[in-house]
Amino acid sequence: MPTMSVIPAIEEGERELADDLKELRETNSVIGDLMGQPGDLATPEGLKAARKFLEDFMTAQAPSTAPDVRSVAGVPVRIFVPEQADAVYLHIHGGGFAIGVAAMNDVSNADISSSCNVAVVSVDYRLAPEHPYPAGPDDCEAVANWLVDHAADEFGTGRLLIGGESAGASLAATTLLRVRDHLDAADRFLGANLVYGVYDLTGTPSTRRSGDDSLILRRSDIEAFGELYLGTMSWEERRHPEVSPLYADLSGLPPALFSVGGVDPLLDDSLFMSARWQTAGNVAELAYYPECPHGFDMFPTKAAARSRARQIGWLSERAKGAARAPV
Repeated sequence: MPTMSVIPAIEEGERELADDLKELRETNSVIGDLMGQPGDLATPEGLKAARKFLEDFMTAQAPSTAPDVRSVAGVPVRIFVPEQADAVYLHIHGGGFAIGVAAMNDVSNADISSSCNVAVVSVDYRLAPEHPYPAGPDDCEAVANWLVDHAADEFGTGRLLIGGESAGASLAATTLLRVRDHLDAADRFLGANLVYGVYDLTGTPSTRRSGDDSLILRRSDIEAFGELYLGTMSWEERRHPEVSPLYADLSGLPPALFSVGGVDPLLDDSLFMSARWQTAGNVAELAYYPECPHGFDMFPTKAAARSRARQIGWLSERAKGAARAPV
């Protein structure tokens, strides 16, 4: 019987909880000042500034090992490989479908590779608005299809995992659906690590309630990203399952870990998607972190450390666990 469990974000007593929340509130104040720097995403100058800001911020630290940078299925990827891989983790970076690069996750992907004993293949998919929908999903699907066919020969294992953050989590869910529908190969994926994803491109209640005082991700940013990615697509078209995976038939998908913070404008996306994932007959786990904003695991807090440790532990379990029965 499929189950959904809510993972307690803070498991200690009241004093530890109070200390954690104090740290989070102090960090959130700093984040608010820091992230107010980029310009208006709706302008070319603002988009360029946001891209540079995020890439500089996320690539300031070098990974423990350098990735193998190459192209598979015509798509650039960055690959980390341990001595002997138990599985291959297909990673998709975030950035609202319009900013970000795979290199900004080099440090975390190198850590995942060594800690979980998995090969990590991170996709540098094409970005909007230069390459609007469906360019990004097409690139991710192409790499996923390549892994289905070649992972065993390339990495010594055909066991696959998938995951991503924010827009990357949305693309990971969409990629799983495409692999299921186009290749009948969803059973090759043993788990999906979906971190503060966006699954409804028309906006959930928590998105609509958010404003421009939201930390890291402002409502105007969300709207701008949608316009850059989807152009003049109507509201009804945005609800199509190929665009907004929340509306898809979610049957036959692997176990998933959903991680999200309590003050993230995309909170409801994870709440709704994890519930639909479970009621479709799959296993879903929801890790909820009170008072944490979008992108909270990028910052040095106890809650972020717990989230990263939970993700690494979960990926390790899935990498070494029994293969799923065919769907």
